[in-house]
Amino acid sequence: MAEAADFQGTSPSPARRWLRRSGALLAGAPLLAGLLQLPFSGPAQAAEKASVADAAGSGPVDINLDSLSPSTPTDGDTITVSGSVTNTSKQTVTDAHVGIRVGPSLNTRSAIDTVAKRTSFQPGLDALEVGGKYVAKVAKLAAGSSQRFSISVPVKDLDLGSDGVYPLGVSLTGRTTAQQWDQVLGIERTFLPWQPDAADTKTKTTYLWPLISTVHLTAKTGSDEQQTPVFKSDDLAKEISPGGRLDQLLSLGNQLDVTWVLDPDLLASVDAMRGGYRIQQENGTTIAGKNQAVANAWLDKLEKSVQGQNIVALPFADPDLASLAHHGKDVTGSLSHLKDATDVAAGTVETIVHVKPSTDFAWPVDGAVDPSIVNVATSAGADKVITRSDSLRETGGLPYTPSAARPIGGGTTAVVADERLSTAFQGDMMKADSSTLAVQKFLAQSLMINLQESDNERSIVVAPQRMPTASQAQSMAVALRALQQGNWSESQGLAEAAKAKPDPGATTKVPPTSSYPRALRNRELPRGAFERIQKTQSKLDKFQVILTHEARVVTPFGRAIDRGMSASWRGRTAEAAAFRKGVDRYLDELMGLVHLIEKSDAKLSGRSATIPVTVQNNLVQGVDHLVLRLTSKQPTRLKIGNGPYDERPIQVAGEHSQSVKFTTSTKANGPVQVDAQLYTEDGQPYGHKVSFEVKVTEITSTVMLVIGGGVLLLVLAGFRMYTQRKRAAARQTEEEPDNGPEAGGESKDSDGTVDTDTTEDSEAGPERASDPESGADDPEHPSDPTPDTAPESADPSGTGERVDR
Repeated sequence: MAEAADFQGTSPSPARRWLRRSGALLAGAPLLAGLLQLPFSGPAQAAEKASVADAAGSGPVDINLDSLSPSTPTDGDTITVSGSVTNTSKQTVTDAHVGIRVGPSLNTRSAIDTVAKRTSFQPGLDALEVGGKYVAKVAKLAAGSSQRFSISVPVKDLDLGSDGVYPLGVSLTGRTTAQQWDQVLGIERTFLPWQPDAADTKTKTTYLWPLISTVHLTAKTGSDEQQTPVFKSDDLAKEISPGGRLDQLLSLGNQLDVTWVLDPDLLASVDAMRGGYRIQQENGTTIAGKNQAVANAWLDKLEKSVQGQNIVALPFADPDLASLAHHGKDVTGSLSHLKDATDVAAGTVETIVHVKPSTDFAWPVDGAVDPSIVNVATSAGADKVITRSDSLRETGGLPYTPSAARPIGGGTTAVVADERLSTAFQGDMMKADSSTLAVQKFLAQSLMINLQESDNERSIVVAPQRMPTASQAQSMAVALRALQQGNWSESQGLAEAAKAKPDPGATTKVPPTSSYPRALRNRELPRGAFERIQKTQSKLDKFQVILTHEARVVTPFGRAIDRGMSASWRGRTAEAAAFRKGVDRYLDELMGLVHLIEKSDAKLSGRSATIPVTVQNNLVQGVDHLVLRLTSKQPTRLKIGNGPYDERPIQVAGEHSQSVKFTTSTKANGPVQVDAQLYTEDGQPYGHKVSFEVKVTEITSTVMLVIGGGVLLLVLAGFRMYTQRKRAAARQTEEEPDNGPEAGGESKDSDGTVDTDTTEDSEAGPERASDPESGADDPEHPSDPTPDTAPESADPSGTGERVDR
């Protein structure tokens, strides 16, 4: 900068010349430090000098540091370093040995980061070998081959000084076919935390131990009394089985002083397995699950592990707070789902493991916050937000790491987890080398925090990844055991850390929305996810009001809706969309089990009739609070009841149907469209309407007159026949003697001949034959003949009139 300030063609001022020379001196300091060490290096001098040319590379030999024991040595200990060396070049390495290098103590946390990033040997920056007998000989290492090593060094021979973090390097020095002189061919670096005596003031450390999984349960349940749950797969059984991820997390956490962070959905899902469960297949069928004993064992172990421990319960299914804040809060009802998920959290945990958890903590993904996330996180009742130091960054220039608790306004406390410690085990911990390096770096950073302000007691929080793998959990446990056995830290619960006195100079300003990491934003749940959720909730609201046992439907679907907002869906967009769509589709299927039976077109003959409509309920529970409405689209031609439509309340038992008859009346001939529709009691349509056509064929006035005339003629003919019979009967009475037959109607002469009566009216004989009893002709007798057909009544016919369909 001084040189840039000089004007062209002028001599630099004395001050500028001094700045220029000082800059050059500082730039050459590392090289000078290396040169100053050369006279004292003995045999290592040539090796380190020869390695300068290779400083940009990592060297032809790869060194894996598989173990360093003990991780936090004290006076009298012997450190053992074990691992392997692998020749990654095409040349054979000869006359080699593995040695240990311990450099001067580091002063800052950033210095630890710098050392950890270096991959190649750098003379002057890397210390000299301890040497002597503390080396492992490697006579020959062919190209591509590996060899194990183990070196043990008493702590007293490392010449460690005061308490601090010391860089420890493990290097291989040897010769290659092309370069026949000693040189450093590879190096691996780690750290040696040195605190042999208990610190006067220890750092209070809170470590969150999360038991969280992905979504496993579907919205489907069996129709039996127990409502047998249906799982997406049997993957949860694998996680909780002996050796599984969740089983190892539980076993490891049981040995540590941690704060348990539980997702109530995980507990509810495992609990659902205990009484029997089914597994969904790709073809839509289900098969019985067989891991009830595994579920029982895991929950029993969890219940014993958390008794008397610090427990935090997240909202049910761990909803994605950032996605809600950025995409869901403007969708009606979305925030109410977060409130419901929070309300059921404590009850779920307490019911299953019989411990009352804290529910006033919110934990956004990776602890990243902005004002909208804080507002959403606290909207459901939480007043503490677990964030991270790479989100709520320090801007006050503090020379030390402040305590986690920060007041951020509105009665809300930000609990700021340390970013370096929280992300220490996010990599692949399957290799022993990776795990060892992560453990030692974690311990080094923790000790450095305590050394920064040795007289100032601080509360530090570690919030690791939400779902650590089994290998990550193992590495975390190794580091925590070493930390809790060390001399500079003591455990503390999250609730106590949140109550700790804040550092006055610590940052309390929540970063703006624009600073939210793009990488995290790209993995958020989209707005469409919350719109789908709200659509499903609206259907559920309509469905539940008609159910006689609504809890059988509301509870599983309510929890399924919560699962649709889970943070575990991040990075699985297609799978998440399929889950939410499946919940919505299954609800449609259930609602469709209460429906109207399709009806064919009908023919209505006459002025009035009844039209039956059938409601089918295929649910196992009854339905109520429904109204069936039948509507005529042309009420001037066909009336339903006394107007264009009529309604009847509906109540149908489970797996039954009910037919409802509506009275109709006609005014004119022709086809009429009729709609049948179910409604809830508040007037909301339910299900699909059923439409059919009614053909009205009313009898006209002319036809009625013709029929009436015919009936009149029949009456007159009957009256004439009646009078003729009366006259014939009178004549017969006058002609018969007093001592004639009592009931025969015939007489005999003395010679035995039969005299047959004759009448003047030819119709009299047949009429008497049809009714031989003399009293039958009495017009007042009840058996007098009546007309065969009465005149048509103008009144409406009864409800039993037939309607052709």
